[in-house]
Amino acid sequence: MALVKALVITGYGTNCEKESAYAVRQAGADEVNVAYFSDLVSGRIRLDPFNYLIFPGGFLDGDDLGAAQAAALRWRYAKTSEGEPIVSQLERLFASGGVILGICNGFQLLVKLGLLPATDGAYFERQASLGNNDSARFEDRWVQLKANPASPCVFTKDLGVLALPIRHGEGKMVFQDAELMGKVVRENLVALQYVHPETGEPTEEYPFNPNGSPLGIAGLTDPSGRILGLMPHPEAFNHPTNHPGWTRGEHAELGISVLAGGVRYLKAQ
Repeated sequence: MALVKALVITGYGTNCEKESAYAVRQAGADEVNVAYFSDLVSGRIRLDPFNYLIFPGGFLDGDDLGAAQAAALRWRYAKTSEGEPIVSQLERLFASGGVILGICNGFQLLVKLGLLPATDGAYFERQASLGNNDSARFEDRWVQLKANPASPCVFTKDLGVLALPIRHGEGKMVFQDAELMGKVVRENLVALQYVHPETGEPTEEYPFNPNGSPLGIAGLTDPSGRILGLMPHPEAFNHPTNHPGWTRGEHAELGISVLAGGVRYLKAQ
């Protein structure tokens, strides 16, 4: 059974690193570390020992140039003090079988870095973006989600309906063209969708879909299923009392179950 060694990246406006580290530890990771991007540049931390990488939520670089755009450029072009491209370490982590989770701002980063949706194996080639919410304002509320049972995503395997909080201003999925969106749907790279609480079906209706994302897309995976990006915050639902209806006896599966999917996959290797 493989050891699960998780690394949570922080810095430059990230603000959910502690919750993410706690959640993946609760999900069963054997080792959890939190590191600044500057630690990678200095060489104090390398990605090579880790097999579970988390890009948490926050407001990278104040969302200047668009959410996570500056961070995507940083990851693509920054080098260690010894001249090694940081992105090379990221490529090796994924190529060696590691899993990658991007939450909210982390999802925006994965999309703009070109790790999602990566159709036809086009990794590190940007194919999509996440634009401003249709409401033209920051949304902070709980939503209901449904996992796609046909998706290859290791994080959402065997999950059904989830209740999670969202808090973002740029969460609307935007594809470069209709052909790409069709391919993403056909290949079941849509891992999670916002659903209407009464019908349980994917919806574009506000506020159940808080940003107007087409087809109710709330999360994407890549063809391998080992990368997941989602706008809702699974790490923020790590205890039953986090749920807004817990005092009324309302229950839902903890968001930790999403992070646990990655742990189970790695331990099975």
